[in-house]
Amino acid sequence: MTWLRAFGDVVRSGLTVEETRLEPLLALRTAAGVALVIGPALWLVSPAYAASAALGAFSSGGATFQRTWRPRKVIALGAGAGLALSTFVGYLAAGRLVTFLPLLAVWAFVAGMAWAVGSTAGIVAATTVGSMLVTITLPTSIGQALEHAGVIALGGMAQAMLILLFPIRRWGAHRDALADALAAVADYARRLRHDPTAPFDPEPLMTARDAAAVTPSQARTRPPVLHGPRGLAERIRSVVAALADPDVGAPAEGPGRGRARELLGAAADVLDAAARSIRRGTPTEVPPGSADVLRVDEEHEVLEGPAQQAAERLVELLGEALEIAGSGSARGKMPTPPGPAGAQFLVRPTMFRLLPVVVRAVRRELRRDSPVFRHAVRLAAVATLGYLIAAQLPLAHGYWAPIASVMVMRPDFHRTYARAVARLAGTLAGVALATGMVRAVGPDAHVFGALAVVSAGLSYTLIRTGYAYSQCFTAAYVVFLLGMGGQAWRQTVPERVVLTLLGGALAMLAYVVYPAWETPRLPGRLADWLAANGRYAAAVLRSYAEPTREHRADVRKALLASREARAAWQETYDRARQEPVRPRGLTSREAEEAQEALKRFGRAAMLMESHVPRADSRFVPEAERFAEALEADTAQAAVDVREHRNPDWGRVEEALHAWEGATAGDRSPVARRGAELQKRALEDLATAVSRTPLERDVGSAREEQRVRAAVAAAAEGDGSEPAHRGG
Repeated sequence: MTWLRAFGDVVRSGLTVEETRLEPLLALRTAAGVALVIGPALWLVSPAYAASAALGAFSSGGATFQRTWRPRKVIALGAGAGLALSTFVGYLAAGRLVTFLPLLAVWAFVAGMAWAVGSTAGIVAATTVGSMLVTITLPTSIGQALEHAGVIALGGMAQAMLILLFPIRRWGAHRDALADALAAVADYARRLRHDPTAPFDPEPLMTARDAAAVTPSQARTRPPVLHGPRGLAERIRSVVAALADPDVGAPAEGPGRGRARELLGAAADVLDAAARSIRRGTPTEVPPGSADVLRVDEEHEVLEGPAQQAAERLVELLGEALEIAGSGSARGKMPTPPGPAGAQFLVRPTMFRLLPVVVRAVRRELRRDSPVFRHAVRLAAVATLGYLIAAQLPLAHGYWAPIASVMVMRPDFHRTYARAVARLAGTLAGVALATGMVRAVGPDAHVFGALAVVSAGLSYTLIRTGYAYSQCFTAAYVVFLLGMGGQAWRQTVPERVVLTLLGGALAMLAYVVYPAWETPRLPGRLADWLAANGRYAAAVLRSYAEPTREHRADVRKALLASREARAAWQETYDRARQEPVRPRGLTSREAEEAQEALKRFGRAAMLMESHVPRADSRFVPEAERFAEALEADTAQAAVDVREHRNPDWGRVEEALHAWEGATAGDRSPVARRGAELQKRALEDLATAVSRTPLERDVGSAREEQRVRAAVAAAAEGDGSEPAHRGG
């Protein structure tokens, strides 16, 4: 992608309105937390203390809107404590650049490394850098610095107290994650009616699994409905795929295909009903027609063989889903699970036991090629450079420039540039709106405090619709706070716009100077996914060779590893498509074809998993030999892909040929057919990534020619002249 197209994409992305469900009650409660600290501080103390209290309450409230599965009150308290600490430590080093700049650089670097733990930790840590830059201008002594830090922490405590006293939709995020997983499987079943090989994105299932991890204390209060449906969604997904697939399930045409479509439609209705019940806590309501379709009449059943087995299994699983979802409307608490803590639920470390986890995560990212490490270096450099530049400008609020940089910077190119555009657009709109209101109401600290609270509420309300629209009211909130402190709008408004533009420009320039491009990482991510898929497929085949409980556990472990590898590839692939970087190792077409081949390979393994025999079934020794060959070849092919060599599937071909020539009867037609589908997918993968010697030499030149042709076509389409004219 060229820089011109990349800029067009980031502008569209930064200004796009995201379609999401608004949460006005949550926004109202969080805005009430801001009002709870602004009012008394403004009435009893001074506008300066009210501004500090507002900073703590506003930032802590914003942190509770981040995507996290921990209790919101814990997030508010943690954010308030971090803001208070950064305020006090910043004041101790303020006054001399020789002490403050190193502290700012180290603090910003640590805040950048917080992304190793997760996006919520990274965003909250970035707000502490902003707090350090703002509040060092307020206190005049160590005693006042402690007071301001305490008031900021009080803002976080106020938000936590409101969350405790006025809970809104308890376990709501967890319910939504589970309901989204069931709804995703329902949508998949509907698409399978018309496209038997439709793809499925496992992200909702991965999110539901992440949400299912709880601490022991959370497990004691978790609603019963949040226990079982996630595992059912996993199993139903593979069963509906096996039923719809014409190779191992219902026939492509005829009465069997019609019966399969009916069952898939009924399954989608049942799963949607279960999702609504879990999301809202209401009784399950299934359409009567769908319930009739799920009644199996053995005498008139038109499905046979593996398709009939899949249909019977589907009806059984849907019955379990309805039974569990029906308990969602029942009142009562979950009893304490017996046995060890990790035996009944996925364990999430408590806040006190999180430190070793954080240390390990940060240590893994402390390497030069890590996007998180590079983000931390950029953050430290831009924060200090922005502070130095702003200090030389004849402006009173120079800290706005580094704050703008810190708040828009992300570990990847696209989000950094899109947020920079969104912040500038939102700031322009917000200061224009606030300026008009300031001129209309005149200088009144109490009115400005009320307007600040209203702006905070609107910012929280629109926080999920897009950064630009939330930032509009955040900018108005800042203008009202400064007006409350006696700052003239004629001074603050131009400063805010100019310094926001400077901060955004520094953030964008930093990524150009010290980038962390994802495009060169594509071959490695593809190799990881290939190796993980190979281990998953081999584990499924070993369950056919020897169906034991241990092998089933190996299948589950390998499946989760395969999903993580696929998610890492997808994230890298999506980011690489948005980068203005020439492809290295894999062209865009090769990456797309390889991705489709690996999806088909994983899908074949999933189809086989849906028919894994029970423990008392006969063994399939041919499956063990094919599993060994498959695991060995995919592991070697992963090395070949990394080193840009052509993969080879010799052992897989030999094992499949021996399986086809076995004299014993075909005891597992689904496994045999799945193995054939896997071999075909691997051949397509080799075709996608293999190159002849001549292609290796001219591949880059061809890609450059495609880029030049695209640029020329775009220039002709909009009537613009080539950018390199005259040079």
